Amino acid sequence: MRILFVCMGNICRSPTAEAIFRDKLAKAGLLEKVFVDSAGTGDWHVGKPPDPRSVREGARRGYDLSGLRARQVTPEDFYSFDLILAMDHENIVFLSELRPSNSTAQVDLLLQRYGSQVSEVPDPYFGGDAGFTHVIDLLEKACDELVHEVRRRLESGSA
Repeated sequence: MRILFVCMGNICRSPTAEAIFRDKLAKAGLLEKVFVDSAGTGDWHVGKPPDPRSVREGARRGYDLSGLRARQVTPEDFYSFDLILAMDHENIVFLSELRPSNSTAQVDLLLQRYGSQVSEVPDPYFGGDAGFTHVIDLLEKACDELVHEVRRRLESGSA
C-alpha cells in the first residue's frame, strides 16, 4: 500500500501524521508493506524541515520528524498512491482541482475517514504551542485507526 498525507505547507500537520503513522506501522510489524509520504498543497516550504514546534512535540512523544523535508503534491501522486488523506477541506478542494480524471487514488479527509468527531485537523498555528499538542493528539488516534485498516486490507488481500 502507498499512503500520502496532505496539508497546506507540509511543515506541520502532514509530516507529523507521516512520522506518527510510520512509527505505528513499525510497532505493528507492517512498515515494510506500506510506503508513507507527506506533501503540501503549496510550494512555499519545499525542501524545508518541519516546523520546530512539530519536531519538538513529536520528539517529546517519541516520533522523529527531523529527516523529513517539505514537498508539493503533484498530479503524479494520484497514480503513485492508493490513498491520499487530506488534513482539511481546503486541501480537498485543491486535490480535487489537481486530480487527473483517470486517477485511481482514493482521496479523503483523514479525520472524517478515521473515526473522529471533527472532520478536519486544525491548523496548529492558530493555537500556539497548545495547537501543536492538540494536532498530535488527533493524529495519533486517526493513525491508530488507519493501522487497523491497513492490517485488514493486507490480511484480506485488498491492499
